Amino acid sequence: MTIEVVRLSDKAKTFLTMLKRKTGIQNWNVLCRWGFCLSLSEPSIPAKEKFHVDSSIDMNWKVFGGNYADVYFALLIQRCKQDGFEITSKILNEQFRLHLHRGVALLANDPKLANISCLLKLTTNNEWRIINGAANKE
Repeated sequence: MTIEVVRLSDKAKTFLTMLKRKTGIQNWNVLCRWGFCLSLSEPSIPAKEKFHVDSSIDMNWKVFGGNYADVYFALLIQRCKQDGFEITSKILNEQFRLHLHRGVALLANDPKLANISCLLKLTTNNEWRIINGAANKE
């Protein structure tokens, strides 16, 4: 089982372009990793939705994950198990796409995310979840 190609919707491309401006991070894959991990940190299962992967952004899994592609894949498998999903290629691909798109949208719509320092705070003290009121929902 594997994810071969990562394709993004035009909406996600718009969000990533905005994030590039705010953070100064120029690589799509790096921003996608942040979004993916942010979504994984959310306790809820991402809502199912259909994505029109109509943007010009696509990358293979190794580009998305870089040296840690196996770690990101293991995180995805663990989250799918935690959420009660059967581990199949179809489900892994679907859940990855849902987490990726949700995470990119969460980052882009965070009014406190003004620069790369704000982005780094997300990892140091779970500030994003506190700001957005998710800390009390668990």
